[in-house]
Amino acid sequence: MSRNTPSPTPEALHALAEDLRVVGVKLRRRLREESNVGDFTPSQMQVLALLEREGPATVTALARARGMRPQSMGETLSTLKAAGFVNGAPDPTDGRQTVLSLTPAFRKKIKAARAAREDWLFRTIQTHFSPAEQQQLAIGVDLLKRLIDS
Repeated sequence: MSRNTPSPTPEALHALAEDLRVVGVKLRRRLREESNVGDFTPSQMQVLALLEREGPATVTALARARGMRPQSMGETLSTLKAAGFVNGAPDPTDGRQTVLSLTPAFRKKIKAARAAREDWLFRTIQTHFSPAEQQQLAIGVDLLKRLIDS
């Protein structure tokens, strides 16, 4: 903020925080609608995201990462396996364990979903915002990155 700009009141900052949270939720929902990856429970989405981000893992490791019992994780994974999104292979270091990973078909689906979301964002920014507003969005994205990294 420049020296000439008055500091917002705590009430105004609380309202801004609430608006930002609501906009984030609505944007996430809209992006989910645009990509149509599937109808997953929050627990299933978290497991799929974890496998994508961290790579193959055992049921025990996934349960530990999500703070759940291995039995509960097993139930979540059996649904994902039946849908063809996750597959398992014997752990090369411990034959009692199974290493789970995303299937190639689901990885392809994730890639297509990301492309659909980015395409929707691109088209919307291009057609609904003036060049000046597009610049403002770019500045806003930089500010959001700072917010996330703080």
